[in-house]
Amino acid sequence: MSKFDKVKGYYDMRLWDRGRVQNAVSRGWITTDEYREITGEEYAAQGC
Repeated sequence: MSKFDKVKGYYDMRLWDRGRVQNAVSRGWITTDEYREITGEEYAAQGC
């Protein structure tokens, strides 16, 4: 199972929110395009 599949599964089961999915992007587990595919929203980098 790929990291994309795991992240999507967690999000679909509502175990992860969009913030956790954003963290997956920042860690390089998924791409910004995959973020959009999972959440239906454009990726916006979190500000400090």
